[in-house]
Amino acid sequence: MNLMSNTEIDPSLDLVAEINRLRKEKNAVILAHYYQAGEIQDIADFVGDSLDLSRKAAETDADVIAFCGVRFMSEVAKILSPEKTVILPDMAAGCSLEDSCQPDEFEAFVKANPDHLVLSYINCSAAVKAHTDIIVTSSNAEYIISQLPADQKIIFAPDMHLGGYLSRKLGRDMLLWQGTCIVHELFSEKELVKLKARHPNAPVAAHPECPVNIVQHADHVGSTSSILKFCIEHDEQTLIVATEPGIIHQMEKEAPHKTFIGAPGADGNCNCNTCPFMALNTLEKLYVCLRDLGPEIILDEETRVAAEKPLRRMLEMSPPVVKK
Repeated sequence: MNLMSNTEIDPSLDLVAEINRLRKEKNAVILAHYYQAGEIQDIADFVGDSLDLSRKAAETDADVIAFCGVRFMSEVAKILSPEKTVILPDMAAGCSLEDSCQPDEFEAFVKANPDHLVLSYINCSAAVKAHTDIIVTSSNAEYIISQLPADQKIIFAPDMHLGGYLSRKLGRDMLLWQGTCIVHELFSEKELVKLKARHPNAPVAAHPECPVNIVQHADHVGSTSSILKFCIEHDEQTLIVATEPGIIHQMEKEAPHKTFIGAPGADGNCNCNTCPFMALNTLEKLYVCLRDLGPEIILDEETRVAAEKPLRRMLEMSPPVVKK
């Protein structure tokens, strides 16, 4: 008898039907980040950015959270919902920002600057969050920093480009950890200028994780959800998008009459700007992780509790959620 291994899938399976069956059977909720493949976004219960999905994960009454994103996002779900089983389709789905900020090095950096309040971008590990005073996202960082005393010294980690953008905009002198996002680093200013010349009326929307030479060409700078709203609501019919191109799937669903062009990389196209970590998640892996309830996010309780404090403080200091 030819038995398949646990990771092999019968090619005749209707994956969408099976995922829907397992979602109901396991009382699971599926969360998908905007940077996921379109087919995963379409099957998810909720699609959003880090803050939105963090809130959804905390509020859900499901027994299982299947987080289609990257590892730090699923850790946030576990931190805020420790009683739930949190699974990630591919445990190798990490983040270059998380990798750039190792806990031991960060702890030493924080201890060397004891008079600084520590703000960490949500794109970091639970262990780094445990050494943080307040977590921020690209959608709430400005709002949160504006609440802090003007003379308060700040460490901002791990994204130096987001930290630099906030420092320039708010006039705050912040000590920046030197981490970057590999996706947003790959946009080419030279190729972007060429693209703007071909589409002179097209506004540019950029994520603040982009280097300053890209941000300076943007008509709008904001989080993924902010970029989505700007592009959908803008009067122009053609827009240039300088962030991971997965977001364009939602733009095309919401505004199919418009043209959205991904900002180019050095080779003149945006293919190199697809996040290799986000791309690790597939429908096949989502099916397997729901079937087997793994890979599962496991955190030791001491780290989870320590990481929960700055996350709860973030939620307390964030703008109020507008109910639709």
